[in-house]
This record gives sequence, structure tokens and C-alpha cells, in this order.
Amino acid sequence: MIEVKRRVDVTPEQVYAVLADGWSFAGWVVGASHIRAVDPAWPAPGSRIHHSVGPWPLSIEDVTTVVTAEPGSLLELEARAWPVGAARVRIELRPSTDGHTEIRFLEELSKGPGRLLPSPLQGLLLKPRNDESLRRLVRIAEGQAS
Repeated sequence: MIEVKRRVDVTPEQVYAVLADGWSFAGWVVGASHIRAVDPAWPAPGSRIHHSVGPWPLSIEDVTTVVTAEPGSLLELEARAWPVGAARVRIELRPSTDGHTEIRFLEELSKGPGRLLPSPLQGLLLKPRNDESLRRLVRIAEGQAS
């Protein structure tokens, strides 16, 4: 899995609150261009965000599904963009003793043609995108904490 991480000055609960707001998904996920619907149970396992990926008019309509959710500490997703493929995304939130949070964002291409790419090439494609997604997630969480 490709990993990016960041230590931030907000609590795990504050970060998870952003993750739990499915309508904010396009605000922090690089590539998500439009949210069409969010299942009422989001982020319960099995619930979905119905989104578009990519720029209009080339956007792809698909879904992201919650695989595992542990409020305040973990959200694991299957993000789809067919026919390109799907990715497994794991977002871990770990509190520190000084009130900070370490966010670990892990992703691997799990289905479709992208999974055939060697790990170093996946890293070249995913790491910059995930760094920016994590930066956006943190800015939203910090803004809501102010």
C-alpha cells in the first residue's frame, strides 16, 4: 500500500467528523468532482457515496463504499472509478499524548487495470494525489476546529 502521513493539531474526533460528512468528500478527495448522493447511514459499513470522478465532460459516475468504520480512529473504503478500476483506501487516526493526531492515509489499486502496475509506479501516481488529499482533509478539520 502507498502511504502518506501527517501529524496535525486537531483531535482524531475532529478529523473523523470531516470523514463522516459524506458531502465534504469532493472537498478533500483529489479527483472527486461532484457528489450526487450520500447514503443516510454514511459512514456505516456498506454505506456509499455516489460521486463523479474527473473533469466534465469526461467524468465517470461511480461510488465509494465503506468497508470498515471505527469512529474516531479508522475509515476503510473501496473507491471505484470504472472502467479504470477500484482502490482500497485506509485512513487511520492515532492520538498522541500531546493532543496531536497522526493521520495515516494508505491506498492500493485493488481492481481493474491499475492493479497490474508495479508498486513503484503506483507510488509515483498515488503519492502526490494522496499528499494533496491529506492536506485538504487537514485544512477542513482545522477550519472546523477554529
